[in-house]
Amino acid sequence: MKKFRAISLAVILGLSISSVPAVAVPKPTLAEIEAAKKVEAAKIEADAARNAQQKEVDKLQKIQDQILKELLAARKTRVTLEQQRQLALLEETNASIANNTAIYTKVWPDIGFKGRSTSRSTPEMRAKAVEFAKKQVLARKPYIWGDEGPNAFDCSGLVYAAYRSAGLGWPNWDRLNSSLYFSYTKHVPLNQLQPGDLLFYSYKGTVNSIHHITIYAGNGMMWEANSKGKGLLFSNIYSIKGLMPYGGRV
Repeated sequence: MKKFRAISLAVILGLSISSVPAVAVPKPTLAEIEAAKKVEAAKIEADAARNAQQKEVDKLQKIQDQILKELLAARKTRVTLEQQRQLALLEETNASIANNTAIYTKVWPDIGFKGRSTSRSTPEMRAKAVEFAKKQVLARKPYIWGDEGPNAFDCSGLVYAAYRSAGLGWPNWDRLNSSLYFSYTKHVPLNQLQPGDLLFYSYKGTVNSIHHITIYAGNGMMWEANSKGKGLLFSNIYSIKGLMPYGGRV
């Protein structure tokens, strides 16, 4: 019985391997070859652009890390205009990366983030900061990268100007970017937010990938300098994916 079971399918069908016709594989056309070359060239160019962007981010990140060390050491060293420009450039680069990243997380988990132990603002100051941000949004001020008012703002520029108008100044308050503001404010759980607290958005759930900052308005809403395309907005705090698990109390 075993001998009969070993009969091959080819024998059953009355065929031999040699009698099965070979399938001819068509050669790619010249147009297909050229298209494949273009795809490969585009991939190489995109990879080179990403690598160059990452090198720039790494360089700016070192500058940001050094500034944070000085802030946490309570050194009364003012952030220079050139450092402010570099911090704004890092924030803008992170925003560009975020725009090209699929972010599906509504709120990132806490992985041990640390902030200040104390707050520098009073409830009255926070109320004034909210009112300032509201006024700029209702006035339809434009979004311009690196600006902190009075005629235009970027996201961290609006935050800086709002609290400056509320009475905070150097050395307690300086022009930073969204990532540094996260590390340099007192962390507040999202269910304990008060108007005037700051909200932060990240594309990877880390401090270094924070790309946006807003001012909490209350009732799940916020005032923000969103982008060049959208300008300044009054929006829901979950309208942007990737919310960090803590707000920041100035």
